[in-house]
Amino acid sequence: MDSWLRDNPTVRNIRAAVADLNGQARGKRMPARFGHKLTTDGSRMPMSVLNVDIWGDDIEDSPLVFASGDRDGVLMPTERGFVPMPWLVNPSALLPMWMFLEDGTPFHGDPRHALKSVVDRYAAKGLRPVVATELEFYLIDDSSDELQPPPAPRSGKRRLGGEVLSMRALDMFDDFFTELYDACEAMDIPAETAISEAGMGQYEINLVHTDDAMKAADDAWLFKILTRGLARKHGFAASFMAKPYAEHSGTGMHTHFSVLDADGNNIFDNGGDEGTPALRHAIAGCIEAMPASMLIFAPHGNSYERFTPGAHAPTGIAWAYENRTSAIRVPAGAHQARRIEHRVAGGDINPYLMLATVLGAALVGMEDEMQAPAPITGSAYDEELPQLPTTWEGAITAFETSELLHRILPRQLIRNYLMTKKQEAQYYLELTEVERIDLYLDTV
Repeated sequence: MDSWLRDNPTVRNIRAAVADLNGQARGKRMPARFGHKLTTDGSRMPMSVLNVDIWGDDIEDSPLVFASGDRDGVLMPTERGFVPMPWLVNPSALLPMWMFLEDGTPFHGDPRHALKSVVDRYAAKGLRPVVATELEFYLIDDSSDELQPPPAPRSGKRRLGGEVLSMRALDMFDDFFTELYDACEAMDIPAETAISEAGMGQYEINLVHTDDAMKAADDAWLFKILTRGLARKHGFAASFMAKPYAEHSGTGMHTHFSVLDADGNNIFDNGGDEGTPALRHAIAGCIEAMPASMLIFAPHGNSYERFTPGAHAPTGIAWAYENRTSAIRVPAGAHQARRIEHRVAGGDINPYLMLATVLGAALVGMEDEMQAPAPITGSAYDEELPQLPTTWEGAITAFETSELLHRILPRQLIRNYLMTKKQEAQYYLELTEVERIDLYLDTV
């Protein structure tokens, strides 16, 4: 890692950052000449910092704060190493970190460790998940209380309607997207296809599949940080909040995954369209865990405004072949690429927790050989289906009472996350609508 700094002598300062439970980057800034200390000794930070609420405040009565003396954990670099920060004026580097205890064991309140634990369980069975993500976001002019799309740099006109798959909508912000792709390449984020989406000023970029689920989560986390920062450099906001406009489409993060065996074979592929029993067991696990996992997939007050029947966000619990109205879709295409698309999560998620929960649920389904219900056909919105929790309070209750989640996530993380969401839900009620939008626009 030190060689990266030597090869990039223009870098003037460093950010050492870790993802908290909300996916917020928290850490320290220092001059680049002290970077070698980070790579060898790491950095110290209170463990409670990974468990603050969305405002960055301590969780009341958290055992990580006064009850334990607000003890430090040890931040160590992840295998990602230094990455540039192209959205800043001064040459800077970000060093992604994760937290350990003094004895070198993982801090189980760290969401990245939660995903690592799930990936290790796959590896113990000779299996390896292959993961790709699709991240939607809005470009927004938030210079006043009334949100609107930013004016196109050349014409000065605003895109006031949805233009699905419009080349014109992409070309309006060609400079931004060109710089975004250049920055992704510099940060080793595998950004591929960009499209315009149904909401005004809404776009989606797909990140290419990888057989390293940890890297897939890192990529999604870094992509969100990059996109928000680069948009500000261009004079507007980029937001992954679930529903910035009440009358327009919500923002999702769809996840595709398959599983390889030790020989590199896709265990979901049976040579045909229907897939293997392992595919259906994995689907069954995802379905079984879905209600309790809603607090991971929809972690904020604004998240629940996205789940409206007929708005391309699932409300019922079902799966189907090649059907975007269902919560779980098995896409068509070459049988070698048979996979699951999980379509519930919003763009406002923590990628580490989201992937840990989805991949963990699929693994439990395969371990227990759970049986999936029959796939649906036609519109899921017209079916009488078990429903996802439709309120933040309902999701908190489902999360708190779940036994299945204890087979997926560390007990300490479940406790910390639950306390965080209860505190946020309490204070969210006191906010005006303008304050709620302002809270989430730049944070999630």
